[in-house]
Amino acid sequence: MSGLDRIREAARKDETLRFTSLMHHITVDLLRNSYKSLKRDAAPGVDEVTWIQYGEQLEARLPDLHGRVQSGRYRAMPSKRIWIPKPDGRQRPIGIAVVEDKIVQHAVVQVLNQIYEEAFLGFSYGFRPKRHQHNALDAVWVGITRRKVSWVLDADIRGFFDAIDHEWLVKFVEHRIADPGMLALIRKWLRAGVSEDGQWSKTKVGTPQGAVISPLLANIYLHYVLDLWVDHWRKGAHGDVIIIRYADDWITGFQYRNEAIRFQQDLGERLARFGLEMHDEKTRLLEFGRFASANRSKRGAGKPETFDFLGFTHICAKTRKNNRFTVRRKTIAKRLRAKVKEVRKEIKRRMHVPVPDQGKWLRSVIHGHLNYYAVPGNKQSINAFRTEVMRGWFSALRRRSHKARNLTWDRFKRLVKTWLPTAKVKHPYPSQRLHVI
Repeated sequence: MSGLDRIREAARKDETLRFTSLMHHITVDLLRNSYKSLKRDAAPGVDEVTWIQYGEQLEARLPDLHGRVQSGRYRAMPSKRIWIPKPDGRQRPIGIAVVEDKIVQHAVVQVLNQIYEEAFLGFSYGFRPKRHQHNALDAVWVGITRRKVSWVLDADIRGFFDAIDHEWLVKFVEHRIADPGMLALIRKWLRAGVSEDGQWSKTKVGTPQGAVISPLLANIYLHYVLDLWVDHWRKGAHGDVIIIRYADDWITGFQYRNEAIRFQQDLGERLARFGLEMHDEKTRLLEFGRFASANRSKRGAGKPETFDFLGFTHICAKTRKNNRFTVRRKTIAKRLRAKVKEVRKEIKRRMHVPVPDQGKWLRSVIHGHLNYYAVPGNKQSINAFRTEVMRGWFSALRRRSHKARNLTWDRFKRLVKTWLPTAKVKHPYPSQRLHVI
């Protein structure tokens, strides 16, 4: 049994155990594996050193890095802040750490995961080993269709990653971690600050989105602030209560409206205690479930509302075969339009690239889209995406030159058949892949 396996076994046997000796597990070999696990084409941090450049002297750098980490001489560098556009037109800050910080953070995550994977609850899916977004999506589908859910709280925390309280976070970590060296590393990353346009600024709250360590720290924070609290709260509920969380995005389902309202009030108070607040404009309680259509029809309230979660709009629907209640999922319309616009813009940029190269690139684009969005019930949306990509490609090819204007649709369809995959459902039904108890 390896050292990391022994940590996990100890965490499994005693859920209250505080680990006092973890730093010796951060070895040169673990740092080397962490370096190899990083994205090779990621943007460099404030030191402008790329993954490739760092690796040119890797075997000389790693022992030195290991020595500094173990002796306490290691210093964390500030994250380079950049802004990326969001689907709604706003911008989201991303912190880019230097390669060396990424290596150490990745190694620390490998160690701490052995402890926290035994502690985290089953309805937490975000940024955890062997769990991904489709597991959470399956859980939502199965939870709503198999449990007595009539109301859904679609909640949102205002600026979660930027609002994490450092003092509370360290206290939460200290519930399980008592190794001074490990705690010192976490404090260094929290205090490293950010650099934007060459100007350094201190960070008193929040963890930089984009840092390797941030998803784990965020999960630890919400484990104590939200998960354990919800798990305790629903044990006192009279009706069914389900929750599925992916990072700071989660869905809660209720059997009874009065309990959903009480939960929402209690949740606001709970979050405020730890420096967080609900985003009122993005948080709403909606009638959703097997009886929503009939109940709303009796009141003349129209069709049930929908909610968005992890890229999909969730809709109350009926199966074609036996007219039973189901949850239909389709690509969020705004995301579909934004993705089409992005791809068509890139098609124009690649207009004069050789056609086979264009075809290979578009094949990878469509494959990537289908790998995520090709779920049962979403055939129309994935077909629409493929069609719009085809139209953009056809238009670009006809504009390559005067001669290219003679390209007919029939000739173009042969290119499509050669390079572009068909829009087929790739994922099984959630009930086949996941059974929620």
